[in-house]
Amino acid sequence: MRDLGFIAARTNILSYSYPVAKIPRAVCKLQETIPPVNSESGCLTGAVNLKSSNRNPVVQEFESVELSCIITDSQTNDPRIEWKKIQDDQTAYVFFDNKIQGDLAGRAELLGKTSLKIWNVTRTDSAIYRCEVVARNDRKEIDEIVIELTVQVKPVPPVCRVPKAVPVGKSATLHCQESEGYPRPHYSWYRNDVPLPTDSRANPRFRNSSFLLNPETGTLVFSAVHKEDSGQYYCIASNDAGSARCEEQELEVYDLNIGGIIGGVLVVLAVLALITVGICCAYRRGYFINNKQNGESYKNTGKPDGVNYIRTDEEVQSEGTKQKPFRKPRNRGVPNRESNILPRNPSDSYRKKG
Repeated sequence: MRDLGFIAARTNILSYSYPVAKIPRAVCKLQETIPPVNSESGCLTGAVNLKSSNRNPVVQEFESVELSCIITDSQTNDPRIEWKKIQDDQTAYVFFDNKIQGDLAGRAELLGKTSLKIWNVTRTDSAIYRCEVVARNDRKEIDEIVIELTVQVKPVPPVCRVPKAVPVGKSATLHCQESEGYPRPHYSWYRNDVPLPTDSRANPRFRNSSFLLNPETGTLVFSAVHKEDSGQYYCIASNDAGSARCEEQELEVYDLNIGGIIGGVLVVLAVLALITVGICCAYRRGYFINNKQNGESYKNTGKPDGVNYIRTDEEVQSEGTKQKPFRKPRNRGVPNRESNILPRNPSDSYRKKG
């Protein structure tokens, strides 16, 4: 009976027509447990809710994109709208105080009431964007929605490196690299306009080859090249935004001429032998000795006129039999230049004639 009386009293309170400005707070609190009443009652009965038609938009570089943010429920006629950009753990305003902010100024605008449109997107626009709405007249005042934007970038022509010539049976590696495309591109190699498989053993057409292709890194590795591997090679880098290729480069596979190598070695040895024999013959004929003597003659200067030299014992011994020992001529009454030579003084190596 007490419960029935409480329900009747609650019904009477709700059915009583209060002026809007004087509605007791207890009445609004009580309405939260029952279906919402008309907004004319003055109670905050609404709740702002957001949705998006595409939470993961993907667009190519230099195109336009719309970041969808739609208010589904709200009792507020003029809610506050904010857009934020989250990139590399940093948050920046995109739309705040009713205007575009940051690097999107001049190429973005608010579309409709809450959505955001960006023109001429670049790779730096790839980020997480958060739409926030504040409705002061709603019971639930704040709601937000997160949108992840991906900007795809077309690859540029890759850099290819192909060896010009490789001998048969040797290994060879071809490289292909591209650093501008996003998402990261995949690589494929072509020989004479024919696509190469990732493994030559998987295709009977290439049974005479032995190579492996890594589509992630762009390397094409030959474990042992054959004559059939000669040709024009080029690489293509591709992703969802497009593709690009490098210029053709020729790979030549040649036979290793063992006979020619041996012949060349023999020729070099023969030339070295002839040079050795020539040096020995020249030495036996005295070419090197004569040159030595000429060098000594050049060092010995001539005696000046009117000067007599007396050789030392060391000079006489060094000359040996090449020159007779000095002898004092006998004086027979005939004037002689050497007759005036005095006995050798150890302190003087020579004396002038008086």
